Amino acid sequence: MTTTVDKSSPLQKPQLISTDQPPLKKQRTVSDLNQVDQLKQLTTVVADTGDVNAIKKFSPQDATTNPSLIYKAAVMPEYASIVDDAVAYGKGDLALTMDKLAVAFGTEISKIVPGYVSTEVDARLSFDTEGTINKARDLIKMYDEVGVKKDRILIKIAATWEGVQAAKQLEKEGITCNLTLIFSIAQAIACAEVGCTLISPFVGRIMDWHKKAKGVDGFAPSEDPGVMSVTAIYNYYKKYGYNTIVMGASFRNKEEILELAGCDRLTISPALLQELTNASSNVQQKLDASKAVNMDILKIDMTESTFRWMMNEDAMATEKLAEGIRGFAADIVKLENIVKTKISAKF
Repeated sequence: MTTTVDKSSPLQKPQLISTDQPPLKKQRTVSDLNQVDQLKQLTTVVADTGDVNAIKKFSPQDATTNPSLIYKAAVMPEYASIVDDAVAYGKGDLALTMDKLAVAFGTEISKIVPGYVSTEVDARLSFDTEGTINKARDLIKMYDEVGVKKDRILIKIAATWEGVQAAKQLEKEGITCNLTLIFSIAQAIACAEVGCTLISPFVGRIMDWHKKAKGVDGFAPSEDPGVMSVTAIYNYYKKYGYNTIVMGASFRNKEEILELAGCDRLTISPALLQELTNASSNVQQKLDASKAVNMDILKIDMTESTFRWMMNEDAMATEKLAEGIRGFAADIVKLENIVKTKISAKF
């Protein structure tokens, strides 16, 4: 405590008078924030996981799942009851049980995040427009049964031409869609032109392909082919006023994430969210819609023939799309095998 002596009256003993002021509350600056919190000031952060506990830890706006993530979560002991409840609901019907399982995880996640929860349609329907539409309707109906409204759910569909046409119809019905496995500008433009709510262009998988093709160990963040792909899509959308949300996905390192700061959304794994949480270096905005408006970017009229030709000419996009669909389908089969065992034991 700082004091002064009051000598105003010689007939009184000196009095100690405090001159301390209440301590000022320290204002947090950017340097006080970890990189996740800084990123949240520029971009909507989404958790890329089916692990409910991991989502609670990082407080994202939205959450995305896919068959691979649901499979990983379903084999964790803490989620055994969710699997068992889905089996009971399905009463021996495998397809019904699988749908209920996806919805059950999505329902739990919806209690944590305030925004969207993405639930994926069976990847084996990726070339079946009507099958995809019907499956999406079934999933939305299941969500409604447990009180989760359709405006909280994004139906996740592989961005094949057939998937894009399914999304076109679903969006007309008010069922919002997340078109995934985006590896090319052709896919992105097709999605935007039919009014998809959101797309998930992949970053890390594009980098993987180019590393192998070029025989290199990696790329500088600004030269990362995956980063460059998402940047091109973002700029195209903002240039031509599309409302479809761009959500970068499939990251291999935090540098890719930081290089896309300013993107509409970024969906990030718990491991990389933790890395960003542990770091506090300054995060700079990299993508800027106001700058994209003035860029010289060619407008492409996307027809089915143009889409198929552009995909044909892009070996990376063609290979990674097919590989992604096969991978998700394989994880569905793994999950089905677990569920079949439980169905056999119960029924």
